[in-house]
Amino acid sequence: MIHPSAIIDDSAEIADDVSIGPFSVIGPDVSIGRGTSIASHVVIKQSTRVGEDNKILQFSSIGEDPQDKKYAGEESFLEIGDRNVIREYVTLNRGTSQDAVTTRIGSDNLLMAYTHVAHDCQVGNHTILANAASLGGHVHVEDWAILGGFTIVHQFCRIGAHCFAAMGSAIAKDVLPFTMLGGQPAKPHGINKEGLKRRGFSEQQLKNILSAYKLIYKSGLPLEQAKTELADLARHNGEAVVISEFLNSCTRSIIR
Repeated sequence: MIHPSAIIDDSAEIADDVSIGPFSVIGPDVSIGRGTSIASHVVIKQSTRVGEDNKILQFSSIGEDPQDKKYAGEESFLEIGDRNVIREYVTLNRGTSQDAVTTRIGSDNLLMAYTHVAHDCQVGNHTILANAASLGGHVHVEDWAILGGFTIVHQFCRIGAHCFAAMGSAIAKDVLPFTMLGGQPAKPHGINKEGLKRRGFSEQQLKNILSAYKLIYKSGLPLEQAKTELADLARHNGEAVVISEFLNSCTRSIIR
């Protein structure tokens, strides 16, 4: 299952059924779980854990040093969950000691060609990062978020669960859960209704989300006052709870 031209470090731990294509390089302290396939010309540099049943396509660069001038060679890590598809020319960097130390990719994600995930990013589960989407350092992307092609996300931003960013979005602030957005700079454009319906959200849940969205974006209230009223709404609106908790934990401002 391992092509004879592949270069495998002696310290790498590779499950018996892993396939590794021609001219790929697996560096020190790398572990690769069962069922994972690695195409030709893939580099997994070091200190990277790859879970089970992942598919990593040709020319990807996985576990490379952080692109951070503060990085001074200290030990850092990359963790990748299960059942991810990592397409051509994707770049995933390890973490830094200034933050989480570990960059994390969850499970069941699709990272399309030329996607970049910088140091210390935390990507959840079931996300889609379309072609050439780029995350600056320290970005958090929650479950089920979708970033359209050529979307760029400023460092330290948080992307809430079930968001949908249009192609070419430039995101420089936090994005509330369930939101559709687009533009340069990105602005909110309603809730991700179709995506939520496909994931089984009921009509009542959609109404709950829309009520919370209108309170933040359509009421004309100052943000602090809107947050207070959102907390009241959350007492009988489960989806508003999710938005309220996200909003109260933001350290940056939100797109608005």
